[in-house]
Amino acid sequence: MSLIVIGTMAFDAIETPFGKSNRIVGGAATYIAWSASNFTRPIKQISVVGGDFPMQEMKMLEARGVIMEGVQVKPNERSFFWSGRYHLDMNARDTLETQLNVLSDFEPIVPASYQDCEFLMLGNLSPHIQLSVIKQIEKRPKLVAMDTMNFWMDTAMSDLEKVLAKIDVLIINDSEARQLSGQYSLVKAAKVILKMGPEYLIIKKGEHGALLFDEKQVFFAPALPLEDVFDPTGAGDTFAGGFMGHIAKTKDLSFENMKRGIIVGSAMASFCVEKFGTTRLKEITASDIEERMQRFKDLVSFDVGLV
Repeated sequence: MSLIVIGTMAFDAIETPFGKSNRIVGGAATYIAWSASNFTRPIKQISVVGGDFPMQEMKMLEARGVIMEGVQVKPNERSFFWSGRYHLDMNARDTLETQLNVLSDFEPIVPASYQDCEFLMLGNLSPHIQLSVIKQIEKRPKLVAMDTMNFWMDTAMSDLEKVLAKIDVLIINDSEARQLSGQYSLVKAAKVILKMGPEYLIIKKGEHGALLFDEKQVFFAPALPLEDVFDPTGAGDTFAGGFMGHIAKTKDLSFENMKRGIIVGSAMASFCVEKFGTTRLKEITASDIEERMQRFKDLVSFDVGLV
């Protein structure tokens, strides 16, 4: 049994107030796989890359238990590329350049060996592509989670609504939740979005933490205050990878375990932002994760007497 991850494997070029990277490896599926592989294996990847994508990066992921049978390699084409600039408020960024390249005509293929999946993570891609993957999996996974963005709400709302009706967990940020629901209050937004199909909604608030909703309950997890934040690119995908890795490891779909998954995801995201790209995710150990989780526990644990 396994976790399937679909998303981009790509190149990024990033500018922040604290530094600048040249062309580095990124992409939603890359971050998700690096993060989730700390908790569950195998991870079965679905993506597309060009002939310029480093095979060494693929081998490093394979060494982490990531299966690449579903990754299409188009040797005569170039990989997806994104360039962006972050402001001092690193929740805001400007896209400088986007090159779809191999992504422009990507049609995912789910290999026969992937048909045993228990968990499916739909990274941020066209809803048409996400829906195609869902339809190709013969037996519905125990849990289907997805990420999406404002762009798809603007350009592909009809397809997005079809995907929302088929998933269990939606992971989006606060501005996306407000646009999708038409509500400013995140509590009201959650009620609207949950009626669209998902059983659970996770709303990421960057440095201000994350919220988990179902029809009756809400849970809030803070973000860990960090001294150094160099690059927030991929933090949301790393969060999703940690969350789904925990769920796949425990196989517990209760709200209480989703709460623990939020903390795991937040801990993993806190590593991601400490260096450019996937650099920090390649360095961390099990003891690093355990120590970071303890810091989260200490951050929110208190005892108070009621008068």
